Amino acid sequence: MESVLWSAPEARRAGSHLLVMLHGYGSTEERMRDLFAALPDGVTGAALRGPFPVGSDYGWFLLDPLLQSDTGEVIEAGTVLLSRIDRLRREGGFTGVSLLGFSQGMAMAVTILRLRPRAFTAVVGLSGFVAENELLAMAEPLPEPVPFFWGRDRRDWMIHEDAVAHTAEWLEANTALTMRTYPGMGHRIGAEEVRDVGVFLRRYLA
Repeated sequence: MESVLWSAPEARRAGSHLLVMLHGYGSTEERMRDLFAALPDGVTGAALRGPFPVGSDYGWFLLDPLLQSDTGEVIEAGTVLLSRIDRLRREGGFTGVSLLGFSQGMAMAVTILRLRPRAFTAVVGLSGFVAENELLAMAEPLPEPVPFFWGRDRRDWMIHEDAVAHTAEWLEANTALTMRTYPGMGHRIGAEEVRDVGVFLRRYLA
């Protein structure tokens, strides 16, 4: 049985907007719980557990220390995730879907946005990156620039300079980008960042 951590009980979900929340590599859906406080009225958070085992924790696809991954595996993981989201939306009676991903979860969020660019209202990416994918790039830029919030610490040692440069280039070419940096935050989700995410979500989803 797949694990989903919900921000609201089942009786309060129908008719709300679904925000799918994706954790990082070597983590779990519990990592996203603190972001529930940023969700505006009318938005339900669903933090999903990645299917890829990483020790006793989870991820979305195999990732090496240089943030490299197999293109086919990433696309396959994205296709499986889209099926999960379709089922959650159908069963929950949600009015729309947006995405939020931390670290590798941001890479996963961007991948499914690339696979289905008209399906999501807005996307939030935190301390993450865009996975390079020559196959998906053949159909880009995306037809409509989705509102995208990108938050990070410029000195986040987990995301190397080449990955940051590629991510910035892709986001600027394909999204309506709001970018914020948080000195001293490191590779985590900070309180100031949570506040700004709430502002972004209220603007585009409330």
